[in-house]
Amino acid sequence: MVSHVRTVAFQGIEAVPVDVQVMVAPGKVGMQIVGLPDKAVAESRERVQAALHASGLSMPAKRVTVNLAPADLPKEGSHYDLPIALGLMAALGAIPGDSLSGYVVLGELSLDGTIAPVAGALPAAIGANADGRGLICPHQCGSEAAWAGADIDIIAPRSLIAVANHFRGTQVLSRPEPAIREQARNLPDLADIKGQESARRALEVAAAGGHNLLMVGPPGSGKSMLAQRLPSILPPLTASELLEVSMVASIAGVLADGKLSDRRPFRAPHHSASMAAMVGGGLRVKPGEVSLAHCGVLFLDEFPEFTPQVLDSLRQPLESGECMIARANHRVTYPARFQLVAAMNPCRCGMAGEPGHRCARGPRCQADYQARISGPLMDRIDLRVEVPAVSATDLIRPGQSEGSAAVAERVARARHIQRERAAELGQTPALTNANLTN
Repeated sequence: MVSHVRTVAFQGIEAVPVDVQVMVAPGKVGMQIVGLPDKAVAESRERVQAALHASGLSMPAKRVTVNLAPADLPKEGSHYDLPIALGLMAALGAIPGDSLSGYVVLGELSLDGTIAPVAGALPAAIGANADGRGLICPHQCGSEAAWAGADIDIIAPRSLIAVANHFRGTQVLSRPEPAIREQARNLPDLADIKGQESARRALEVAAAGGHNLLMVGPPGSGKSMLAQRLPSILPPLTASELLEVSMVASIAGVLADGKLSDRRPFRAPHHSASMAAMVGGGLRVKPGEVSLAHCGVLFLDEFPEFTPQVLDSLRQPLESGECMIARANHRVTYPARFQLVAAMNPCRCGMAGEPGHRCARGPRCQADYQARISGPLMDRIDLRVEVPAVSATDLIRPGQSEGSAAVAERVARARHIQRERAAELGQTPALTNANLTN
């Protein structure tokens, strides 16, 4: 007898259907998994056998063959444990054979039969909902998966035996509710900034139009402080943006407790970050910083200190809003529509152009330092602003500067005007001036 269970493989943020076929037949006792599995999938047979034993179901003294179809699609990750185990239980008659036909299943098994959280529950749920199926996922991922739709049937058990009892009718598992992560609303405020009126204005223009911004100034002038306050004047994520951002975070495994957040991402990688960390990649392809900053801000401090290869790798995502990672047998595409904010010193010693200071390395220091940034990358940066050192007069000036709340209102009005204008021009997906194509 062959039992079938539907699960998924991930290509970017897309969930590709995978048919888990389990056959129990006479032959040499053992369990074999075929269908281009990686190491984590191949090791699942040990976890599945231990979890079944812990749940009170012994393995048959027969040959068990598991095929993951289509066989030419690479299978990566530990989320195949649960569909393999449920397929084996269906083949042995431990649960009704047709009970799993309307579900997509994913989850990692512990040796004691509990179900551990996995990455990608939200994309899997959205794919299942589009296919008219329900979803069986770990309990910790239930709140995340519930955002796929109000009508999708979601079962989020804590253990393997709980799933079996649910389909036997001896236990009822209620549908999880979608959850938003509670966050403190006291973001860094623009009122903390003393002086720097031109830089504050540039930050507001960049926020309103979604423009990339480069700030140049000596150490201590407030470049990083300004960049860290950009999220406080940006509008919250729209419903569609919220799902896109959360799908990327889900695939990367950084969606805390399965709860979504309506705040725009703010990523600030160190200048020693590798190309794989920046644009994505690795042995098992994962989203990089540019994708984790999707619909948000990517802040690169000490801009010229990043390696030239890493900086030039930003050119394609900045142009297309996507990040494509090519492998020998497949390619993966992640969304990467982000706002780049960079900060740098004017020269290596940092004091070029400041009154009363002379560059220690001569006039070529500034040119050589800024030449580390290629021309094509500079062409993709819309705004450049000088951020001079703050004077003592500005520091002791009484009263506070304008706060983020007032600036955020102007940014929201500007974005509303841009959306209306873009719709009139037939550029509906373009929400800001930076996205317009003509």
